[in-house]
Amino acid sequence: MSDIPFDNGTIHRIDGVMRIHYDGYWIRYYNPPEETPSNQRELIISLTKRAFHHTERGINTQGYRLEDARRAWDRERDPARKRVNAAMLAGALFNRATDIFTTVVELDNKGVHISRKNELMKSCGDYFREALDIGKQVRHYSGEEGIDELWGEPFKAFTMTIANFYQQRYIKIAQTMRDIDAIAAEMIGIFGEIKSFSGLENLLLDYASASRADCETNKTDNIFFEVWPRYVAAGEHLVNFRPTTSPEVNPTLEPHLSWALQLIRAGRDLMCYISGARVPMPVSTKQYIQELRRFSLESGPLFSEVQLDKKR
Repeated sequence: MSDIPFDNGTIHRIDGVMRIHYDGYWIRYYNPPEETPSNQRELIISLTKRAFHHTERGINTQGYRLEDARRAWDRERDPARKRVNAAMLAGALFNRATDIFTTVVELDNKGVHISRKNELMKSCGDYFREALDIGKQVRHYSGEEGIDELWGEPFKAFTMTIANFYQQRYIKIAQTMRDIDAIAAEMIGIFGEIKSFSGLENLLLDYASASRADCETNKTDNIFFEVWPRYVAAGEHLVNFRPTTSPEVNPTLEPHLSWALQLIRAGRDLMCYISGARVPMPVSTKQYIQELRRFSLESGPLFSEVQLDKKR
């Protein structure tokens, strides 16, 4: 594309693929489904499943167990356990809302139209809203931070048109791509200063590119059969990287080499979490970048000393 700035929401065909522009990124574009109650239900169900897939285990509580989940949460006094009970309650609220909306759509398909002002629809919205509020205590499956934006998507799909929801998703995907690139750039900036890590930059660029392709591609798209193998292989190549400096050259380097490899794996994992969820993880990203910079201050000079010793 030319250097002329494009407005957000601009759609172009690039190399045979329809893409939409947001915040400097050209994202693979998918036409939103027709605005029907059935399609809205399918979107909500899909987003609910995705939220549970990317969050901690054991919280996908059946909707019919909502009252049990609420009583358990009310009774619990231990803060750590109460947080988990809150996550289980949020899961039950999500599922109860989805159950109600599914029933409403089934009635609509039989010719019984229910307005947004109906008590059923009001209850559905209330359950989604409460799940969103309590869901702030739900964590990503890695055990790290919560991802409120992902957890809130079913509620957004309930309150928005499908077309508007799709537009919001492109904004989040652009933010996700930005954070993937920021993590990769920080890793390149840190390890690129160390000759022992020559070759890592290309692996990081390849994995960042594959991660961006992963987060923009629908799994129902046939191109996913090319995108996913490339993404997995790029991640494997990255964590299998080994620096050229051996601890045999200087035994004191061994813990620093181990730290570096742990950071490379942690960077790969964080980019994986972000691309999978398709939303930023700002707390985890900030903590990881701080750890990278600590490594640079504490260990970077030692690798430079080894290079000088080898030259002598």
